[in-house]
Amino acid sequence: MTTYHRSTLGRSAIVTAATLTMAATAAGVAPTAGAATPVAPKLKLIAASKSVTLERWRGDPGVYLDLGTYITVDKAALEFRVTRKSYNDPVVAQQITRSGGTTHTKTLPAGMVKDFTGLPGFLDVTLTDAAGKQVLSTKQAFCPNDRAGRIRPDAPATSRYPGGCSDNPFTLGGVWGTEQGWASGVGQAWSSGPADLAAGEYTATVRVTKKYRDFFGMADQPQTIKVTVQDAGDGGAGVAPRTRAADGEVRGKSSTGAASPVLKPNKHRPTGARTDAATLPKPDLRALPAYGISINDGSDGGVGAAAGKDYLAFGATVWNGGPSPLVVDGFRKPGADTMDAYQYFYDTDGKQVGYTPTGSMEWDPREGHQHWHFHDFASYRLLGADKKEIVRSGKEAFCLANTDAIDYTVKNANWHPYNTDLATACGEENSVSVREVLDVGNGDTYSQIRPGQSFDVTDLPNGTYYIQVIANPDRRLKETSTTNNVSLRKVVLGGTTGARTVTVPAYGLVDAP
Repeated sequence: MTTYHRSTLGRSAIVTAATLTMAATAAGVAPTAGAATPVAPKLKLIAASKSVTLERWRGDPGVYLDLGTYITVDKAALEFRVTRKSYNDPVVAQQITRSGGTTHTKTLPAGMVKDFTGLPGFLDVTLTDAAGKQVLSTKQAFCPNDRAGRIRPDAPATSRYPGGCSDNPFTLGGVWGTEQGWASGVGQAWSSGPADLAAGEYTATVRVTKKYRDFFGMADQPQTIKVTVQDAGDGGAGVAPRTRAADGEVRGKSSTGAASPVLKPNKHRPTGARTDAATLPKPDLRALPAYGISINDGSDGGVGAAAGKDYLAFGATVWNGGPSPLVVDGFRKPGADTMDAYQYFYDTDGKQVGYTPTGSMEWDPREGHQHWHFHDFASYRLLGADKKEIVRSGKEAFCLANTDAIDYTVKNANWHPYNTDLATACGEENSVSVREVLDVGNGDTYSQIRPGQSFDVTDLPNGTYYIQVIANPDRRLKETSTTNNVSLRKVVLGGTTGARTVTVPAYGLVDAP
């Protein structure tokens, strides 16, 4: 399962148009006639500190090598657009540079970028012990959006770029970037997994790998860091790739970074006739194929858990392809246990231009939920080989949140969504109104791991099945198209009761169970 987060055109400033065109073509750049040579960003590897202390908690598989290394960016911003045409096509990354209002693109070599989590194998990291013996050699990735901050007082005060890279295996488009005068963390703590290091003193040597030094025109300037590993006893938090509620929902990790101001819920329910939504800007809800698929025994608990049962667990994402956000407001009558829900519509300037009733919301008091759920956002079903329904998930109500960056290259994509988890959306028990938003380019991921949400496959025969994800199943929400509301993911059940197995074939080039 996929885990969940230079060369220049010319050697001088004076070049002929022919030289510029030939160099641009060779580098995969789309030049414009008469355009000036773009200024390439200058990258440098630095270490924030000469020494770090890493704690190893009892029971954890090791320590995460968060060595405090950064890539500084000067001369120009570092920017990439990362896309794929379909799940049958490879991921293509292009570096973007600008000059005189002209945009230049330079395609990274085929295979250098394989997914949307960042630049793989960017760092070589070796550790030696106190006796000088090498005890570890590993590579770490670089997400140009990770832990970014300015390093000069004259640098831009805020970053235009998203605040992370997406680890959803079905991401379609990403934007990575670091502003000029900023630095981004490289070798993020979990990009290479935990290192099995005993308590003691070590020396880490960190350098950018040769293929990236050559591509970005970087000097070979390795950094040396003293590393102290100490035992910290029990109670380590560990690092989980996804954020889990105490009981009930498991939500996708947000890869969206810094938040932008969010539209506040209306204080009062709308009055007058509803708006004809046919001519208004609307969202486009799209269902992605299921992933994170496995068999469990329901030992996590939950409604309907029973010993000796086999459950097919999975993750499901519905995202908004735009061009407008999905905005749903709930309004509560005094003393009522439910809210009346309305969908609101906005023009390109963010001005509210209409609304329509769209069902209801209910308060979920269960531990780990304790927020307002909107009905009929999505539905999950298990189909047989003939694609007829066999089992339906009990998950029917949702709190909308922008948990995953799915395609930040679509029109009007919001790179800085506000409500990225359950703490920033979904209201409180005594709320009189609630606003839930799914921004353009963003997805909401639910992991169905608990009985009642996952599928009970205990008594199903071995064979081929399909996990069906349906967005907007009752068509209550108004959107631009409903032709992309359904996805299917093939699974093959095997084994015997109490020891069931599941095999998940690749979906095009996406080999993520």
